[in-house]
Amino acid sequence: MRRADRLFQIIQILRRARGPITAEVMAAELETSKRSVYRDIATLIGQRVPIRGEAGVGYMLEGGFDMPPLMLTPDEIEVVALGAQWVARQGDTTLARAAADLLAKITAAVPADMRPVLQRPAGVAPPRLSQSSDTIDMTALRGAIRAGHKVVLLYRDNAGQETARTIWPVLIAYFDTARTIAAWCELRGEFRHFRADRIIKADFPGAPYPERPALLRARWRDSLNIAEVR
Repeated sequence: MRRADRLFQIIQILRRARGPITAEVMAAELETSKRSVYRDIATLIGQRVPIRGEAGVGYMLEGGFDMPPLMLTPDEIEVVALGAQWVARQGDTTLARAAADLLAKITAAVPADMRPVLQRPAGVAPPRLSQSSDTIDMTALRGAIRAGHKVVLLYRDNAGQETARTIWPVLIAYFDTARTIAAWCELRGEFRHFRADRIIKADFPGAPYPERPALLRARWRDSLNIAEVR
């Protein structure tokens, strides 16, 4: 690996780390020596990259630092291509269009010698399976999730019973044959999972739910050991 590439990769490692990361760990990933990592860290600091830490303890990249966009490796471009392919096949109409737009933007922005990686990736996303039609506006639902707003449903459960539900949506899970909404259900007083194709009607009143979305999502994760699709 060229030293310039290694310097770039060290920044990438620090960007994705959740806490201090040691030179030993970085050296293992980069397949180089700790001494080389120490020298590279010193070089980056000398170039005013805001890295803090020390040998033997670990290093962190301070907030506010960014690099020019789209300095992507072939493997990273492959990830983008595969991910966009999957979304184009499994996502709703709006996401599928956004996936195609994303690929077009990146194709126009990356160097010419990188474009074949996008246009002819080495891998391919699996084909779309037969999927039930959604009866809810998925674009509006994503907006409610981002804003932390309640959604009012008329829902048919797996026993065929129809009930009115007010939910606090957490996220949408995109499975091969259906899309599922994870949410706090006011009627049941617990987290439930609702299949989008069983929703008869959905209203978006714009009412915020009384909890921060990040906290609600954390509580949902804690509940996963007992959650089931209803």
